[in-house]
Amino acid sequence: MSCSAVAFSAFLWLASTSSAPVDVAPSPAVAPSALGAPASVASEPLFADIVKRAGGLKAQAEAYRKGLPSDPTAAATPLKGFEGFGAAIGALSALDMKGHVTLKERGAVDDLKCILRGISQDLPEKLGAVGAAKTVKDQDQALRDMVYLLNDNVEVITAPPTPPA
Repeated sequence: MSCSAVAFSAFLWLASTSSAPVDVAPSPAVAPSALGAPASVASEPLFADIVKRAGGLKAQAEAYRKGLPSDPTAAATPLKGFEGFGAAIGALSALDMKGHVTLKERGAVDDLKCILRGISQDLPEKLGAVGAAKTVKDQDQALRDMVYLLNDNVEVITAPPTPPA
């Protein structure tokens, strides 16, 4: 279950078990802008390392795509250095999970911790799709999906933080 789903479920449960009388006016909610944006983590060593690795792996996945044969119906071709690429994806996945755990331990309330966990789980799946591709078309699509995921990995960390909604 995603972090958002858990938070929403908890909200509904708390709302349904409230013992406040109906005629009591609710207290005014604090505007999200009053809470302020969380601090950026992009310059911290762990997160800077994630950005650097994801950017390099994205470039490698793009290079793989450019080197594919032009016939989309042809059989998938072996990718040079794919074992090393796979090991680097595994290491990045572990770092994303470490980032998730780090943010969770800090009590982060923004979405970044959940996004990092999701990326950590998606990276091995996308890698598996690249390895399982039977045609150049399938291989290209799997690599394109990997490129998008790696790009997201960079952007979620480097984007300016926003206040919680």
